Amino acid sequence: MSSAQSSGKASGGQLEERVDLSAETTEKIAQATSLVETAKNNPASLPSTLQDALALLSALEKKCRVGNDTPSLVNVCRTMLTLCREGDTSADKEVLHATLKQLSTRRSQKSKAIAVLVETVSPWLIAEDGYTPLDTTEFSAARHDLLTTLRNISSGKMYLEAEYARITRSLAILAEADWRGGEEGKLSEAADLLGEVHVETYGSLSKREKVEFVLEQMRLNLMRKDYVRAHIVSNKIKKSTLEEEGMATLKVKYYTLLASYYQQHDKNALELAKCFHSIYGTSAAVEDKKSEGDAMTDESTIMGWREALTNTVVFLCLSEYSNEVKDMMERIRLDPRLEKISECRDTIKFFLKNEIMHYPLPHQAALESVPAFSTASLSADLIIDKSQGQQLDETLRSHWHTTFHTRIIQHNLRVVSIYYRRIHLTRLSQLLSLSSAETETHISQMVSSGSLYAKIDRPKDIVRFAKKRCEEEVLTDWAEDIKQLLGLVEETSYLIQKENMVQSH
Repeated sequence: MSSAQSSGKASGGQLEERVDLSAETTEKIAQATSLVETAKNNPASLPSTLQDALALLSALEKKCRVGNDTPSLVNVCRTMLTLCREGDTSADKEVLHATLKQLSTRRSQKSKAIAVLVETVSPWLIAEDGYTPLDTTEFSAARHDLLTTLRNISSGKMYLEAEYARITRSLAILAEADWRGGEEGKLSEAADLLGEVHVETYGSLSKREKVEFVLEQMRLNLMRKDYVRAHIVSNKIKKSTLEEEGMATLKVKYYTLLASYYQQHDKNALELAKCFHSIYGTSAAVEDKKSEGDAMTDESTIMGWREALTNTVVFLCLSEYSNEVKDMMERIRLDPRLEKISECRDTIKFFLKNEIMHYPLPHQAALESVPAFSTASLSADLIIDKSQGQQLDETLRSHWHTTFHTRIIQHNLRVVSIYYRRIHLTRLSQLLSLSSAETETHISQMVSSGSLYAKIDRPKDIVRFAKKRCEEEVLTDWAEDIKQLLGLVEETSYLIQKENMVQSH
């Protein structure tokens, strides 16, 4: 200590005393490194020599920590971990594991020293992208335990929140890999690990990395069929963020996962149409970029615009009628790309015309063969086994086939209500190509949902689509019509008189 230099204390205790131990640190690091290098020639003595070197540096670490010499402390900690890696030849890396725990739990340990522990060991276990676990022989047995220790070290420390999120993602990848290898419960473990990280509150991660993390949370929750949590997690991503430059691939992945949620759980056709329309907008933009000669990254993973537009049209037709659905159909009808897909163009025109459609439509088979009618539209990771996929396939196709027929019937009923105030139920059934009982069922469903007004007089076999108005309403309409008529008469008389005056002069 005689050669150590002290910076002294500032008045008022504003600064801590710092002792400069750089010279001693350099000397003892060289001495410890030399001990381990020499012992490598004699593997039998390497464990004991490694312990001697660590003991030498451990005493120096305490002096640096107590003396507030942070740069020297960081060098000592880094060297101790490096020596553990070089000198600990055991498969479980017990010495490295113990040294990590020991250094991280020292009393009044400096934040920079704790940070360097994580920064030094992480690259040995994780690839350059920051989250993919490295499959190396050196750490194959100890990888999971070391990552768990690093996660515990960085937990709750704001200056290590980015490292905490990346290490957690690595552990989730390992857990998912174990689940795919046949270990039960690992899928839920992976989803729970990611779910514990509220990455949307972290300021040290980029927007892209946050979106990728949330997408992984969505994917794992969908895989274990936790649909409620998956939908809650999806709301963490702002739609405006996905519209930023360079987010095309993530945007498509987000809407593909969201479509998988609506396809499997809600079976909400309108939301599915919106998802595929967003994908279509991205795919069309990518196509335009390619035609202009601009390259975009990962463009091969983006669904083609033709498939996305076809799915949009199909699910719009499957959606329950509303002003929003009609407006979306009108906007898509004006899209010049729609002309290149004849079946979609004709189907949109059928649904926008006030004319009765006959089932099946001319392009019915082509529309029902699109991938969106089956599990082919889902994210590939969500189909766990083939038998489950086939069963879900049959369920989806049956559901959407029935829904398609129902929407055509509802369209025809709206058209009839426009042209008829009342009609015989038998005649209406003939127009709809249904039995009287089926027609009555569909009318009842539309009346219950509020999309149609109708009353059925069974004894007279009559369906009334117009509301019976009271005398006051009739008189009010009559008075309004008379007022308009008198206004027209007055305006016409004025114009005649004006013309006569002009001609007389």
